Amino acid sequence: MKVVIPGGTGHLGRVLSRALAGGGHEVVVLTRGSAAAEPGVRTAGWDGRSAGPWTAEIDGSDVVVNLAGRSVNCRYTRANLREMWNSRVDSARVVGGAIERAARPPRLWLQMSTATIYAHRHDAPNDEATGVLGGAEPDVPAYWSSSVDIARAWEREQELADTPHTRKVALRTSMVMSPEPGGAFEMLLRLTRLGLGGPVAGGGQYMSWIHEADLLRAIDFLVEHEELNGPVNLAAPEPLPYKEFLRALRTAAGVPFGLPATRWMAALGAFVLRSDPELLLKSRFVVPGRLLEAGFEFAFPSWPAAAADLVRGPLRTVG
Repeated sequence: MKVVIPGGTGHLGRVLSRALAGGGHEVVVLTRGSAAAEPGVRTAGWDGRSAGPWTAEIDGSDVVVNLAGRSVNCRYTRANLREMWNSRVDSARVVGGAIERAARPPRLWLQMSTATIYAHRHDAPNDEATGVLGGAEPDVPAYWSSSVDIARAWEREQELADTPHTRKVALRTSMVMSPEPGGAFEMLLRLTRLGLGGPVAGGGQYMSWIHEADLLRAIDFLVEHEELNGPVNLAAPEPLPYKEFLRALRTAAGVPFGLPATRWMAALGAFVLRSDPELLLKSRFVVPGRLLEAGFEFAFPSWPAAAADLVRGPLRTVG
């Protein structure tokens, strides 16, 4: 199977391309820079905005997994939000155009999206059928709607692409827990070991997450199950409040305590880390309704077992 991964040099791209190449598949990563690819992975240049020689890689491929987009781990300034929007929407549009024009289009286009598209809520979980999309919540900062607007536009580009011979799936992905450097788990484990893994703003906000192993297995499952298209939540079936999430991580790491943080402390910490407090304060209460209905079985459905597994394994190094 030939798999093309636009934007595949980032955190998730390294995880996915390594697994696919290790499974004997031909993997081509489309990249704007000169970052080294995983062993057994080819690279091709693109700018994420316009067609070029890279489109020949998509023509005749089996699966395209578009991961391109500026990292959300930044301050949500106007400039950064604009770059987040453009990098996602432009890349989805140009990938869709390449598939439209392909003489032998891929049979599947997996388009990265985000669980952040759902509303900030505590009362009930969001699945694909009954979940409430965000952007109009009355009790959150107004600028939080920007993340939802970006996610909607991201998915809309895939929907609008005229690709009748290519099945399309939008991957509404929750926080991926992986030993890969640069990811959320590495940061959370470091803070926990420093004694800073306590509840933030009370810790009642929900954390939706997925273990790296289940993310990879879910992608394989989506490739095989041709009846699945449209939005699919990539999240473990047992989201939990942030304070319980951190308590389980402390237990797995053997850390007896974690200092709590107020809302203003979270905002200050995010500023220092050049991030945004929305990443900590928004309640992401998301469950994988369609995967479970289709028969997918999670290896790590609950966070305590997943945390123990991740802490036992050494963090990887780049290169």
